[in-house]
Amino acid sequence: MKLGIMQPYFLPYIGYFQLIKAVEKYIIYDDVQYIKGGWINRNRMLLEGKDFMFNLLLSGASSNKLINEIEVAPSQLKLLKTIESAYKKAPCFNEVYLLIEKIINYSDKNLGKYIGNSITQIADYLGLKTEFIYSSDIEKKNELRAEEKVLHLCGLLKATEYFNAIGGQELYSKEEFKQKNIDLKFLKTKLVEYKQFNNEFVPFLSILDVLMFNSPIEINGMLDNYELING
Repeated sequence: MKLGIMQPYFLPYIGYFQLIKAVEKYIIYDDVQYIKGGWINRNRMLLEGKDFMFNLLLSGASSNKLINEIEVAPSQLKLLKTIESAYKKAPCFNEVYLLIEKIINYSDKNLGKYIGNSITQIADYLGLKTEFIYSSDIEKKNELRAEEKVLHLCGLLKATEYFNAIGGQELYSKEEFKQKNIDLKFLKTKLVEYKQFNNEFVPFLSILDVLMFNSPIEINGMLDNYELING
């Protein structure tokens, strides 16, 4: 069984969804430490031809808390208005904006569940069949950390292959996974390019940008545009 494990990121870049499509089960790692200033609640969109950092507003965010111990602020109206202003002339705006509006207005304000919902909603829109599991719903040894905890989760779910983003190469040992009879693989995203209005292409923006300019069928083709590297 192919397994992926990642922290929940709000409207992340396309590589996140490539990893989701590549595996059979995907753990939304919501009971680990929140990283303030990281990418959990922010990303980049296209605004007036340039990349623009957007933020999901939070209440009581702290690096001393777990992701699922933080709340999303009650109103994200400014973010919705910025998205509308940036993409109202994009070819897929009408249907994608309805999806994004539904995501942003989600009633459960627990950060882990809120972002988890955004990920599953987009995966459903794209027709992905991956099974999602919240790590907080799994009975496990919570005292374990880093690689040991990932190996523990792989064992609990009986994974035979573990997929991670290419940036995780320094975090995991091929030998440790091999001892557990698990193949370690890293997914390296290739440049995905498409037409953005009439501008020079700005790469590696949020999945929001990909959705606004491409149909689900086109995006599914892009989701297969990666290289798999053995650990």
